[in-house]
Amino acid sequence: MSNPLLANTELPLFSQIQPEHVEPAIDQLLAEARATVENCLNATSDYTWKNLIEPIENAEDRLSKAWSPISHMNSVVNSDALREAYNACLPKLSAYATEMGQNEALFKAYKAIESSAEYASLDIAQQKIIQNALRDFHLSGIDLDAEKKQRYKEISQELSKLASTYEENVLDATNGWSKLITNELDLTGLPASALAQARQTAEQNGQQGWMITLQFPSYHAVMTYADNRELRREHYEAYATRASNQGPQAGRWDNSEIMEKILALRHEKARLLGFANFAELSLATKMAEKPDDVIGFLEDLADKSWRQARRDLAELREFAKAHYGIGDLQSWDIGYYSEKMRQHFYQLSQEEVKAYFPITKVLPGLFAVVEKLYGLRIAETDAVDIWHPDVRFFEITDPNGDLRGKFYIDLYARAKKRGGAWMDDCVGRKKIDGAVQIPVAYLTCNFTPPTGNEPALLTHDEVTTLFHEFGHGLQHMLTRVDHLGVSGINGVEWDAVELPSQFMENWCWEKDALALMSGHYQSGEPLPDDLLNKMLAAKNFQAGMLMVRQLEFSLFDFRIHRDYDPDKGGRIYETLNQVREQVAVVQPPAFNRFAHGFSHIFAGGYAAGYYSYKWAEVLSSDAFSLFEEKGIFDPETGHAFLTQILEKGGSEDAMDLFVKFRGRKPTIDALLRHNGIAA
Repeated sequence: MSNPLLANTELPLFSQIQPEHVEPAIDQLLAEARATVENCLNATSDYTWKNLIEPIENAEDRLSKAWSPISHMNSVVNSDALREAYNACLPKLSAYATEMGQNEALFKAYKAIESSAEYASLDIAQQKIIQNALRDFHLSGIDLDAEKKQRYKEISQELSKLASTYEENVLDATNGWSKLITNELDLTGLPASALAQARQTAEQNGQQGWMITLQFPSYHAVMTYADNRELRREHYEAYATRASNQGPQAGRWDNSEIMEKILALRHEKARLLGFANFAELSLATKMAEKPDDVIGFLEDLADKSWRQARRDLAELREFAKAHYGIGDLQSWDIGYYSEKMRQHFYQLSQEEVKAYFPITKVLPGLFAVVEKLYGLRIAETDAVDIWHPDVRFFEITDPNGDLRGKFYIDLYARAKKRGGAWMDDCVGRKKIDGAVQIPVAYLTCNFTPPTGNEPALLTHDEVTTLFHEFGHGLQHMLTRVDHLGVSGINGVEWDAVELPSQFMENWCWEKDALALMSGHYQSGEPLPDDLLNKMLAAKNFQAGMLMVRQLEFSLFDFRIHRDYDPDKGGRIYETLNQVREQVAVVQPPAFNRFAHGFSHIFAGGYAAGYYSYKWAEVLSSDAFSLFEEKGIFDPETGHAFLTQILEKGGSEDAMDLFVKFRGRKPTIDALLRHNGIAA
């Protein structure tokens, strides 16, 4: 049979890819990559970029372009058969990566190029790739003896499988709970759009009434608007105990043991490589130099934010008691009474705001902002193969008419689709035989889908999420680096990778930019000034509480990796409770199992790195402050950000690039100012 994953097409043939294609394609491409490495090493002893690094990069690029659609479909159109095929390949890919990282001959070949006469003539990106590779050889166990190398390989494979199982449990638990409501009075308070969505979900499941689920748009609507306190409590408990030993699905998809194993194996891996703990290992590829720097940074932010956070919560408690007679504010009340309080003090309803952000305005508005900033043009094309009818495809061209990037966008929540929002790469930029391989991105969100003939309406938070993910996409797609190892987001230090994404969020608060992306979904009327003023007045509503919540996640993540003790195990909730006592103002109920669904650190790339969101927010706030000085669409400043940050990828250290753009090192002042927190 012909295998679409082996077809040398510019874009994946999504509609043709079947689970039975997955393993044969990956097996063949792994064999070809191994053969390429072997041939390159044996063909000569005079190694160069052209006869060693380039052919290996090309073989591995072919492998990654086949794996990319498999991994992506496993996240967005998950099925049992695809999941099985995906999981069967994980240990094979992990084994290959470890093999390459521990290949003595390959390591010596890279060392030979580094010390050769050719090295000085290589460009800065090529030199960075070689330096990164030499670092990564050490981080892959090149210095270990044979027995320890074998153990490193086993740990890497096991971690890969555990992360996948963890993610599957969260997805299954999210899909595994729903509640059919047959009396509309039980949903009093929910806006018409949320009711329509709940009715549509019930119909799709062959039921009469309204169905609420753990998909985030449904969960968020209930927690924010449902007057029925008992329903909020029930929904909160189901969501907060996903994939755990608590709640309505207790033990069914329980991640408890998996989390313990992941932490133990990460610690063992770090110790094998000579690090004191996994937090130290994690920082080997980040901007932050040592664990104390990270903890100090987070605790400093907490010190500056905690008083405001306590004040935020005290005001909310006072409001709930004075206006609604609620004296015992619980976790399932926070979102509900916060929304009531926002409406009371700012006359600002999220539902009113949503009416001005139909996706039919927001998406073209996003593109218009990018066009004004960087002179780019974004146009839709439909002559591509897609994995779901909701998916759309666009191309980006620059002022010279050159094609710079392409992207798929998949906006709406549905069953069998992983929650959250993310950007991932489909194809990376590189130059081969003088021709540029155009980068392609996936942009994935989980917004409330359209109902009936109405367009999808976005909350302002969802608008900023879209801008955030597009910022990641721009760094991937606009790169001018011609070598795959450091083009786009490749090779960018992980604690700097959120800079372009958080940077883009700033335009969602600027009047001139909002004019491009908003308009009433029925009348087309522009966002009224009084509504915008209310939004701006409420911008930092509960900013202190939001800040310490992010710091809670960051400190928890970093501490469970820094403080791991093999004799005592993960102490996951013991550590989380200690962190909460230190920085949190809201103490959740004892049954809450937040960590069981914290995919960022247990199944994503953020282990001992969740602090990156705040670390990079310092960079992004400071970068945007230059636009505040010069004008938010100042072409000169836009061009500088494009050429000095977005186009450079990982070819230079993130701090060096930031200093070139800003003229100095970053300061925390803009971050505190943008969050309404006094320095």
